[in-house]
Amino acid sequence: MKNLALAALCLIVASLFAVSCASSSGATSTTQDISKSSVKGNWVVTDIQFEGIPANSKVTVFDEASYNCFKGSNWVLPSNGKGSYTLSATSDGCTTATQPIMWSLYKNGGSSMFQFKKLSDGVKAKNVTDGYRVELSSNDGNTMVWRAPVTFEGNSAYIIYTLQKTR
Repeated sequence: MKNLALAALCLIVASLFAVSCASSSGATSTTQDISKSSVKGNWVVTDIQFEGIPANSKVTVFDEASYNCFKGSNWVLPSNGKGSYTLSATSDGCTTATQPIMWSLYKNGGSSMFQFKKLSDGVKAKNVTDGYRVELSSNDGNTMVWRAPVTFEGNSAYIIYTLQKTR
């Protein structure tokens, strides 16, 4: 009888363990569901916010220009990964520029990352060693949010990009 009770107790504990593991794996964040097909398309950066960086700070993003120059930038992300982004001229001193990129998604633990390399004329993506990676915080197919970790004055901070799909 003791063996039967012990076996029943073990079965209950094993069942509870299995249920707890199943529910934690079922409670995934939305970033795990992001696929290349939901990212491809044409996007415009509609907003850039800071976490851990004062609002009036001068911040250069993607080693290119002030974050203000990226507001309104157009990102072309075709399924073949050979895309581009275009900055527009503004009264703030931004100049028009189009940068070819090679983009892809990268899984980092439970997070999806958007990554890209800037391409120069005549240089293949496989020969470019530097690139950029931002966390894909969310993407519902029409709005995408990137969260880019940066160091600001020796502290961890984030630049949050909000993009809207244009087509």
